[in-house]
Amino acid sequence: MQSLTISPPDARFRPKVPPPLREPLGLFAFLRAARANPITTWMEDHFTAPVVAGEGAMGRVTVVSDPDLIRYLFVENARNYRKDDLQRRVLAPGLGNGLLTAEGDEWRLQRRTLAPIFNARTVEGFAPAMNAAGARIARRLARRDGMRVDVALEMTRATLDVLERTIFTHGLPSDPDALGRAITRFLEAVGPIDPLDVFGVPAMVPRIGRLRARPAIRFFAEVVDALIDRRRGLMESGTAPQDLLTLLLAAQDPETGKGLTDLEVKANIVTFIAAGHETTANALTWALYCLSQDGAARARLEAEIDAAAGQDGFHYPDLPFTKAVMEEAMRLFPPVPFMSRQAIRDDRIGRIKIPRGSLVMVAPYVLHRHRTLWDDPDAFVPERFLGPARQAIPRYAYLPFGAGPRVCIGQSFSLQEQVILLAHVVRAMRFTLPPDHAPVTPLHRVTLRPEHGLRMLVERRG
Repeated sequence: MQSLTISPPDARFRPKVPPPLREPLGLFAFLRAARANPITTWMEDHFTAPVVAGEGAMGRVTVVSDPDLIRYLFVENARNYRKDDLQRRVLAPGLGNGLLTAEGDEWRLQRRTLAPIFNARTVEGFAPAMNAAGARIARRLARRDGMRVDVALEMTRATLDVLERTIFTHGLPSDPDALGRAITRFLEAVGPIDPLDVFGVPAMVPRIGRLRARPAIRFFAEVVDALIDRRRGLMESGTAPQDLLTLLLAAQDPETGKGLTDLEVKANIVTFIAAGHETTANALTWALYCLSQDGAARARLEAEIDAAAGQDGFHYPDLPFTKAVMEEAMRLFPPVPFMSRQAIRDDRIGRIKIPRGSLVMVAPYVLHRHRTLWDDPDAFVPERFLGPARQAIPRYAYLPFGAGPRVCIGQSFSLQEQVILLAHVVRAMRFTLPPDHAPVTPLHRVTLRPEHGLRMLVERRG
């Protein structure tokens, strides 16, 4: 277990979260709770045992929280496990068959083709655009000095601004706020677990969530079609900017020389917009909430940011504590709270038998708060991601971006974006949670967001 001696335990901020269950829920109570907020269904055993296996509403499910066994599942025997049918039923109608939902050879082709787009040099080259977006959101917040703002909405605007500057340099063919609202509506519609999916009812039977998501899905399709048509015209004339959209359309598999099909291009653009922007905005929202409750962490962060600020903004490597704040926020509130896989063949994880077709879950929300892996796991302690403490974290105990072959392809892009945006926002403003604010608790809707939103008072620093 990681050992911390940074600050006394009684001085640490511990965000309120649903308490683990001591007794299992009955079938219908479980389905109600899972539909309302899946993180309320975890039990005490999940936070203390390395593996928990049992029969439930979704058949046999094995929850793995041992780093060595997670490595086996996601790396050593990854080919025996695929994305399960429930995930694909929920996400594929909106996100298409892109990197997040594709399987087998189709996924491997897409991964090989897209990997060069997110290499270190390319991502570093997007830092000026991220700094420009950070400066813009800081100016916007400064104009609201002394007012309450919807922090989640403001962070959504900032991450969409980054997308416009890095993926769609010539702008989006619609109002970015409208796109942000469509993404939120889509995730809110498909997020609640539908009992029809749990029981494997054929996809032809309508689901309420998917019916509600259709307007957002149509909106995505219209936006993406307009983007591609406009960009292909620029590419043909030789005037296209070298942003991620151009790179995506021109990408070729290094082994075969083949590019992506139109459907694959569209699916991955929607994935970058919906999944990439949403998770980053939520991570920033949680970080600002935690900082508002921890004066010592906020003071240390402000000192680092003030010292690192330059004429052109911020240089990502100069902000180690800012990065640690973001990593700790994603530990407590992981952007993707759980990942599940379905066994293709019979297997064994440790001493546990995994029957073919059964589900195996790794839940970052549980893993990141596991009592055997973390010291004071429910506390906000950014220092655990600095120096020797960071080195002591087992590789597969911290998975905000997944692991193995299917690790998030945009993780370096996202983390650089988070750090630079947070630096600009905190340099300009301080955030205070009003005393009359509703309880700030996490709600699982594909991603993890504050259940009642986050309306905070913003004031200029100094």
